[in-house]
Parts: sequence; C-alpha cells; structure tokens
Amino acid sequence: MTPNSDNDNSDLRALQLGDDTALNRLMARWQKPLFAFAWRYLHNNADAHDLVAEVFVRLYQQNHRLAPDTRLSAWLFTILSNLCHNHHRWRKRHPSVSLDAGGPDDGANPTANTVPHDSPAPDRSLEQAEALTAMATAIDRLPHDLKTTLLLHHYEHLGYREISQIAGCSERGVETRLYRARQYLRAELTPFLREAVQT
Repeated sequence: MTPNSDNDNSDLRALQLGDDTALNRLMARWQKPLFAFAWRYLHNNADAHDLVAEVFVRLYQQNHRLAPDTRLSAWLFTILSNLCHNHHRWRKRHPSVSLDAGGPDDGANPTANTVPHDSPAPDRSLEQAEALTAMATAIDRLPHDLKTTLLLHHYEHLGYREISQIAGCSERGVETRLYRARQYLRAELTPFLREAVQT
C-alpha cells in the first residue's frame, strides 16, 4: 500500500524548494489511500474528500517545517487520523443523514453494491450485507486509538512500525491496541453471529 518513501522525500524536498508541481505528484500518490482510510473512518464520501483535501492544504502550508527525512506517509496519516477523530466527534454532537451512505465510487466501500454474475441467492446476499453492516457498526464504535490502529493495519496494510509513528505509541502498544480491538469486535459480533447461525 505504501508508496515509495524515496519518491516522497524527493517530492517533499522539491516542494520545499518551491516546486508546486511536487504537491500534485504527492496528491496523485496519496489521495486514494488517504481517502480509503477517511471513508472507512467516517462512512461519508463528502466528508472523506474534504478531510483529505485539508491534509494536502496543511502539507502545502507546513512543508517547510518538515525535516527532509520525514516519513511522509506517517505524517499524512497522523494529520488525517486527527482530522477524522475531530470530525467524527463533531458529527456525533451534530447528527445528520448521509445522502451518500452507499459508499465511494472508487471501490473503497467494502459493502458496495456490486453483483457478480455468479452472485449468491438473495437471502445469502442479505446475510452478507447484514454481517458487513454489523462489522462496520462495531468498528465505528471502537475508541479512536483502537479504531485508527485497526483500520491502518487491516485495511491500509501498514506495519507496526509505521502505525506506531502515526499513533504515537510503541510497536508493542500497536500490538496491544490490535488485540483489544479484536477482542472488542469479537464481543460485539458474537451475539450477531449466534443469531445468524440459529436462523
């Protein structure tokens, strides 16, 4: 998932020297993975796009503060994770109905309505959709630190070292957070799974 860090460092240096086209290259490289993370965190296309755009605005505004050897992926995901957390908390205080809850057009939505030619029977499709919805709801209820760690590891496929830089904890702390997130999800989903088996 992670683009080449040498390219990131080269483009960051170019941006710091005034080459604004370097920002375009960084955006092209990072927009899709950042959007995927933001969508999974927020489940809203417009909000995800807005926050990813904000990340790149901040990169442009703050690029001179970054050291030449900055691990840009960690910096980008750290900023985005914090923006998502703040926005999620704001949304909880100001609830609204999402008009695009169906998910992004670019395939970041794990529950997108794509029906292959050999699709399962409608009742099986409904069970799968319910299971995915239950999983998404359970992940959404995770505390921010557990949720961020889980999304970065399972969906963005980042390693413990990079997640530890983003989350501001040790690699052992990442392992602990993943364990706690899985335990929480298991506890949340066990009743749903029992009910599905009994029907």
